[in-house]
Amino acid sequence: MGVMVWSDADRQTGRHVQVTVPDQAGLLDDLRQHMAQGRGFALATLNLDHVVKLRQSSAFRHAYLTHTHVTADGNPVLWLCRLAGQPVVLIPGSELIVPLAEVAARQGVYVALVGSTQDTLALAAQRLEQCIPGLEVVLKLAPPMGFDPTGAHAEAVIAAIDDSGAGLCFLALGAPKQEILAAHGHVALPGVGFVSIGAGLDFIAGSQRRAPRLVRMLAAEWLWRLAGNPSRLARRYGACLRVLPALTLEALRQRR
Repeated sequence: MGVMVWSDADRQTGRHVQVTVPDQAGLLDDLRQHMAQGRGFALATLNLDHVVKLRQSSAFRHAYLTHTHVTADGNPVLWLCRLAGQPVVLIPGSELIVPLAEVAARQGVYVALVGSTQDTLALAAQRLEQCIPGLEVVLKLAPPMGFDPTGAHAEAVIAAIDDSGAGLCFLALGAPKQEILAAHGHVALPGVGFVSIGAGLDFIAGSQRRAPRLVRMLAAEWLWRLAGNPSRLARRYGACLRVLPALTLEALRQRR
């Protein structure tokens, strides 16, 4: 659903990244079944910045194509899917942490947190365990700066997840590192669910502030972020705007 071809290579091979999840209720029910049966998964949340990176990086595209679930995270992706004739709902990664942690607690599945900083992970774990009865966060691991999601450090992280006994792992490493690590982890640990959530744990811990609800309802969260960090985000959002015309034409072609 919401199929969009990101590169000429994808056109040639017939493989493409696409949103696979139409709504959150169905997603949570499906992942509940995965956890109950001890089946792993890899979930990515597609936004426009990812689209830009997907067009530039074959490694990122390959990692995305191995994911079992892809949601629409960002209004431009939502609008493009709908323009292509595929209605989906917005499912940001940060809004999946608590619902999935609640599912894990009910299923008796241990949780691992990987990424961000050690202080943020400790506080996020404490707050999640306080608000979700029965939840057990068994691993809080912040890889060092310059972490390579395909190198020896990645193997050590995957081994630590395995040793912890976690069945659900939230990855807060940012794109493309978290999705590439999730792809490797999904193969190495087929019984573990990997969910890439970006800054979601920072929001829970309070080390970053998410845009107010009204701003999000007005689809202006990107402006909120840009105002908070213009030097880092201006170039990124400029690249996102540049790909929109071609994506819009592609969505219209698919609708036809």
